[in-house]
Amino acid sequence: MTASVSNKPGAVQALFISDLHLQAAHPRTTQAFVDFLQEQAKRAPQLYLLGDLFEYWAGDDDLETPYNRGIAEAIRQVSDSGVQVFWIAGNRDFLVGDSFAQAAGMTMLPDPSVITVGGRRLAIAHGDAQCTDDLAYMEFRAQVRQPQWQAQFLALPLAQRKAIIAGVRKESQEEQRHKTMEIMDVNQAAIDALFDSTATDTLIHGHTHRPAHHLSGEGETARSRYVLPDWEYDVKAQRGGWIAIDADGAIRRFGHDGQELA
Repeated sequence: MTASVSNKPGAVQALFISDLHLQAAHPRTTQAFVDFLQEQAKRAPQLYLLGDLFEYWAGDDDLETPYNRGIAEAIRQVSDSGVQVFWIAGNRDFLVGDSFAQAAGMTMLPDPSVITVGGRRLAIAHGDAQCTDDLAYMEFRAQVRQPQWQAQFLALPLAQRKAIIAGVRKESQEEQRHKTMEIMDVNQAAIDALFDSTATDTLIHGHTHRPAHHLSGEGETARSRYVLPDWEYDVKAQRGGWIAIDADGAIRRFGHDGQELA
């Protein structure tokens, strides 16, 4: 990953990534992320991490794990270089808290959030809250996002939490075999509602692992939805990439090899 997001210093104002699902068992994906931080993120004033950075997060006390500590330190190097780093939680790492945020030198944002980059006002989100056709997941999401549930879960021993998460992940993988891609994708009415509630016409999100640029409407009613890719470099058919917004508000998409997509 050696290509630069721009040949013009200062042209890129912000970078957006999501769904890296980092874990020690995927060393090439981990290295690709570290390379991205050093070669790309340090060139932009802002970096937005839009959820599922980790395959799972059992609680900030897991920062003592060398792998997790290393990821936090890698992000901290970017923050210490002067880059503003922002975080929106995903469905895999919604238990990330203040301790990790402080260790990584990042600012946590609500989902969704409205930001302005390069003079362009847009909404950002992880994307799972808009998958309203997946009723079972939406019920699960509503439960685990409750502060009381999270407090009770985090009060359990770390090893027990990890065992529970492993069981949930196994059940989820089995359930996904019986779900269509349409059910696991975002619902258009939910997307329209997000556009309306944020009063924006541009949205960047992840979660679905279906990278694309969706256009709807025309003229003053035109809306653009950009879906970030997931990252997987430990397979032959590698996946990954990011979105950049330039100083003039232009939005550009990049693939796993660092090359700009058409």
